[in-house]
Amino acid sequence: MDTKQANTGPDLLLERCRNKEPKAYKELYELYAKAMFSISMRIVNNRDEAEDILQESFLKAFKDMSRFPNRAAFGSWIKRVVINHSLDVVRKQKLNFLSLDDADHIENDESAEEISYDAAMVSECIQELPQGYRVIITLFLIEEYSHKEIAEMLKISESTSKSQYNRAKKKLISLVQQKNPVYEQH
Repeated sequence: MDTKQANTGPDLLLERCRNKEPKAYKELYELYAKAMFSISMRIVNNRDEAEDILQESFLKAFKDMSRFPNRAAFGSWIKRVVINHSLDVVRKQKLNFLSLDDADHIENDESAEEISYDAAMVSECIQELPQGYRVIITLFLIEEYSHKEIAEMLKISESTSKSQYNRAKKKLISLVQQKNPVYEQH
């Protein structure tokens, strides 16, 4: 495939969607659905909710295909829609965070021994975290949002985001250690 074709191929798919070709919608959906479902699942931790979020997000995108000049713009936008919609679902479930006033002071443990964990086990443990912790870990570690961005999305303070992340990280390490004592730090 030549470079010109490689650069226009993905954007041609969007053009076909703008022309309302059903097969193009299906191709675009299949291109992003698995990744977007994973993002939503990590946040809401409920298969049915994540599937609903995925469907609603794509319906929203397909209604306004003209706003996407290229596939990169579409990819960024659909990811943000999925995250925001997932957070809306979580908010409706009364997501609770501890304020710094209610929390013990948590230090960043920069000297903690770095351990290589099995990704599947860590992913499983993330799903077992309390909802607030899971959301913060997902947004910060996996989706790579800053604490400032997380604070804005969740309508909490930046310091609350940081403290919740530190608590979540400690809880996650504890869960991993419980599942596999080989990872216990000495």
